[in-house]
Amino acid sequence: MSAFEEAGEIEIHGVAAEFDNPTALVEATKAAREAGFRHIETYSPYAIEDVHELIPVLNFVPAICLIGGLLGAATAWIMEYGIAAIDYPINVGGRPLYSWPAFIPILFELTVLCAGTFAFFSALALCGFPRPHHPMFNVPQFAHASSSRFFLCIESRDPMFDRRYTAEFLEELEAIGVWEVEDT
Repeated sequence: MSAFEEAGEIEIHGVAAEFDNPTALVEATKAAREAGFRHIETYSPYAIEDVHELIPVLNFVPAICLIGGLLGAATAWIMEYGIAAIDYPINVGGRPLYSWPAFIPILFELTVLCAGTFAFFSALALCGFPRPHHPMFNVPQFAHASSSRFFLCIESRDPMFDRRYTAEFLEELEAIGVWEVEDT
């Protein structure tokens, strides 16, 4: 049974289809990619490796984490060198003003602190948090996504997206149901 209805002026997030097994979800995802859809998302109770191969995801968190770590290391080194050799040059026990072995613990700690902070906040930002409500929760059947059902959503931001065409395309894939997902 399809709950697809022409919504008129209601802004939608996309069109979602429900499947009862992971194989059907993988086949539907493959068909959507072959049809030219690029902004698609799948939801399932567990990770499905084949889906991850079909939907490429750009992950910028490692690069941002590296940048944060490098900034932390540079900040630590500049701060320690500036304090020890420029601002307060005190010769203790005949050691040189710039004694790099003494700088390693602080350099390491600030590198890890900045990398972790950058990773945490970039992951939040890239995931769209804080977002208290995702549009997929507007579909009542989506409550089964965490236990027994598999969903494929073609998002409205896709260049090929057309409400009627997308819904008909998903119905042809033998989905249990096809719904428009309101963007509220």
